[in-house]
Amino acid sequence: MAPHAEALLRILKGEQQKPKTSSAEAIGAWDWGVMLVARQLWQELGLQESLDGLVKRGGDRGEFSDRALALVANRLCEPTSEHGMARWLESDYVCDRAGRRWVAQWREDSERLASRRPRVRVKDGQLRQWYRTLDQLATHKKAIEKELFVRLRNLFSLKADLVFYDLTSTYFEGNGPGELAKHGHSRDGKGRNRQVLVGQVMIDGWPIAHHVFEGNQRDSSTVASVLKDVEERFGLRRVVFVGDRGMVTSKNIELLRGRGQGYVVGLNRRRRPAVLGYLQRATGPWQQCRAGILASEKAEAPKTLVQEVVSDKAGIRVFVVHSDERMSYERAEREKSQQRVREELDSLKRRVAAGKLKAPEKIGAAAARILARNHGKRYYDWGLKEGRFSYFEHPVNFKQEQALEGKYLIQTEERDLSAVQAVAIYKELSEVERAFSKLKDVIEMRPIYHQKASRVQAHIFVASLAFLLDRALEKKLKSAGLDLSSKEAWQTLKTVRVVEIELGDGKQKRSVTQGSARAAQILRALGIKDLDPDALTKSGKKAA
Repeated sequence: MAPHAEALLRILKGEQQKPKTSSAEAIGAWDWGVMLVARQLWQELGLQESLDGLVKRGGDRGEFSDRALALVANRLCEPTSEHGMARWLESDYVCDRAGRRWVAQWREDSERLASRRPRVRVKDGQLRQWYRTLDQLATHKKAIEKELFVRLRNLFSLKADLVFYDLTSTYFEGNGPGELAKHGHSRDGKGRNRQVLVGQVMIDGWPIAHHVFEGNQRDSSTVASVLKDVEERFGLRRVVFVGDRGMVTSKNIELLRGRGQGYVVGLNRRRRPAVLGYLQRATGPWQQCRAGILASEKAEAPKTLVQEVVSDKAGIRVFVVHSDERMSYERAEREKSQQRVREELDSLKRRVAAGKLKAPEKIGAAAARILARNHGKRYYDWGLKEGRFSYFEHPVNFKQEQALEGKYLIQTEERDLSAVQAVAIYKELSEVERAFSKLKDVIEMRPIYHQKASRVQAHIFVASLAFLLDRALEKKLKSAGLDLSSKEAWQTLKTVRVVEIELGDGKQKRSVTQGSARAAQILRALGIKDLDPDALTKSGKKAA
């Protein structure tokens, strides 16, 4: 066993150091695996080369890319503000491409408390470096995304004729910049907070661009500018736009048609009177769609069936889809809601029977309040006869709800698209939506504290780049056959650590642990063999 191995084992187990009796002593350990893998993916996707090419001055050239990577890696493992980066630098080994570690720079208490900003604990010089990197990212965003698209298209032969678009929102702590931060429909349940909308464009499961909109814009109003950007910046002349129900307006359909673009969109089931008519026309033979990978592993995989029905307008095609999985989920949710409504209506019925509530207008108001909750109007109606309250299944609404369960509708004008292909494309949108949710749930894009519009743009760009690396890791895990989510993988990679050893003769040695067995699997899947932070310099490549 190496002379410093015992000390190394102690620090990895979190044990207290023994009195110094040998020549070797472990003096520090930091998480390293996330930064290691993030840099590998950063280089493979061409981001290091791209960012280096955007900054011409020698001193800033490598630093911009390296610091941008640090901000992105932080989003992947311990999302924090630029002020919180200093704490992260103390727990993780964060370095430039030459292996030179960045360390936290704290203000002295005497200086901090005597200043006009006593709550700021990080030195201004270090904060300015991170803010400068954000400003550079905001300046070069469009160029970076364009180069990234070209790189992804060439590396993975992207099917650039299918463009998926989804929207989310993220909120501010504080007022936020007036030109962006607005009150609008909050997907975060933060209606009192100002917000921005974030639109993500994806092709073949890869995020290629994002857009930031004022927080009070309607989803459908964002489509025109996104289409224009896709055409002009990425040169995609003929695409099939795939979006959810919030994007479907007659104006947007006319816009797509006028630009010679195609579309595959879902129809809102309850806001379109024509939907029930389409469901009633679904009397022909159903075609079975291919089951997904996970569904095909089940003994009795839920089926998805589809048939095309006659449309009300020439040139427009409508597909009615029945999903066993959706049917089970929606029926269970409906039965739970019905149970809650029945319990409240039974309570109201007992109150009326006991004479505790007599005035018809008060009884009616109480019934209306009950039916306004848990979608009660979809299931029940009520009556009052000779002072006796009763309720019953709504003769129209309840039948409509049952007809809608497990069904959804897809609309397109693509002539060469089969019914099964349309379902496959629309299902891919669901996968995109699940992936996109990681911008908030995994990468923690929210909340935003910045008060300058450009910094808000940069903050969201950092989250979007982290999302890109997350997708790259997810695809590599899947390709390697590892049953591991990207979220689990990033957490597992924290077991790969850098340890500093003091050898006792005035020399120090840096060692890197192999991490857990699962971490080793991840590293093998990515082809990472040399774990040393100095690996790039050792290989003979010029450090910035």
